[in-house]
Formats: sequence, structure tokens, C-alpha cells
Amino acid sequence: MVNLRKKIPPLTALTAFESAARLSSFTRAALELGVTQAAVSRQIHLLEEDFGFPLFERLHRRVELTEKGKTLAGVTGDAFNMIADTVADLRLEKPDDQLVISATISFAHFWLLPRIGSFSQMHPNVKLRIITQDSWTKIDGGDIDVALRYGNGTWSDGQAQFLFDDEVFPICSAEYAKTNAPIVSVADLLKHPLISSDTDDPTWTGWDEWLAAHSIQGAAKTRGIHCSFYTEAIYAALNGQGVALGWKRLVGDLLEQGRLVRLTEASIKTRAGYFVVVPKRRAGKDYVRQFVAWLGG
Repeated sequence: MVNLRKKIPPLTALTAFESAARLSSFTRAALELGVTQAAVSRQIHLLEEDFGFPLFERLHRRVELTEKGKTLAGVTGDAFNMIADTVADLRLEKPDDQLVISATISFAHFWLLPRIGSFSQMHPNVKLRIITQDSWTKIDGGDIDVALRYGNGTWSDGQAQFLFDDEVFPICSAEYAKTNAPIVSVADLLKHPLISSDTDDPTWTGWDEWLAAHSIQGAAKTRGIHCSFYTEAIYAALNGQGVALGWKRLVGDLLEQGRLVRLTEASIKTRAGYFVVVPKRRAGKDYVRQFVAWLGG
């Protein structure tokens, strides 16, 4: 430990450097740390004297990292983030045998919950906590062990592993299909109330995109219920309120049960897919590896 402390510069100087590097400003770093700009400048100057080379280029009204400064900034940033994440984990005092899963409301409701029992049977000692939230939340801090997401897989807060893609096609209740005019062509859909839902996800497929893929315009002019969440849209379809877009991975069980029916063979493949995302600090946990293996099984 003594030798290690001799190799590492003073923590006060590293803290000032990390803040200034991240904010690209001595002044903003001083505000963040609650000290004067002169104090930050002095700590960084002492650090540069210790190294024997400059870490910043002092330009007019701004500073830029040198190449060696960029190297040090990357290391200190990662190290400080790891410390912060570990401290957050310790403060949460989450049980070691509890697996916290984040998923969208629709994925949790229609896909995860009907299947999670098999994981519990395989690993009865793992306590499960499922957090449903449609808004995207970073998971590299806090108590979430894994996140189940739909998207393109490029998230900065964890390691993403592809699970599967999806297929989208029109669906309705069996009763609605029996009592309304049959749908012979895609254009016939415009004669029916189309059930839609809100989303902030640009990769999510809605009626406009689905119909346009089949050279049909005019979805916005049709009647139908507009819902806040996809789960609401599916329940509206189950209750005979019209036609919704069925995502095969989400409504597959309802189709097998006969509660929903597919109206046409026309469909489109999704542009994105479903992923399991694991924060780096959680990747080594046994129960996390077991859950990821179960998802891929």
C-alpha cells in the first residue's frame, strides 16, 4: 500500500483534474467542487509539475487536453465512476441474492412475466424484483442488474447482448373478426378503427410506417382509439375496439390462446431488436449470468 500511494498523485489534484477534463473548464470545475478557480489551477499545475509535462493547453478563454492529458482523463474518469458505482451499490444494501430486472411495461407484461416462472424453478434461491418503465433510464448506477430493451443495441451504460428481432402485423379479437367485414387486402384496414399507442422510440413501428411499407397512405385519417401505452392498445383490441398492430414476440401467447387473431399474412420485420443489457459492474454476478443464459436458452 505504501508503494502504491507513492505511485499515485494526490487525490485532491486528481479530483480537480478529472472535473476540469470532463467539463473542459477550470472555472466550471471550481463551481462543481466548491472551490476557487485559482485552487483548481494550482492543483493541476502541481500535477503537471509532478508528471513533468502539460496536461492542458491553455487557450483563449478555454482549455484543451493534451494527448497525455486525454490518456489520464480516460483512466481517472473510469476509476472515479467505478468508485461511485460501488459506493452506490453499498449504500443501497440490496440483498446479494436479489436480481433486479428492468423492462418496458409491454415486454414485462406480455413476454417476461408469463415465462419468468421457469427461471425461478431453475434458480429458486434467487429473489426477483421486476421494475417496469417505458422511459429509458441509465443502469450503470443504481440497483438494476439487467435491463431488457428494444432498440439498436448501442447503449453506453452496459454491455448489450442480442436476444431476438420481431415481426409486426395487424391483429384483433376473435369476436371482432367474426362480426366485421373480412379484410381481403391491406387497403381494407382503413375501413376499420385502427388502435395506436404513443412512443418516443424512433425504432418503434406504428401504423403510418406499417401501412407505408405496403404502399398505403391515410392512417392518420382513420378512426380509432389512441392509447398512451402499447399494453392499453392490446387490451383495447382484446375488447373488440378495433385493429391493433401485433408484435409477434409480445402477442404470441394471445394468438396461441385464440384471444387475438392475425388478420393478414402481410407483415414487416422490425428495424431493431430486443437486447439484454448488463452494467459492467454486474456482469460477473452468478445470478446475472444465470439469467442471461436463461434468456438465450
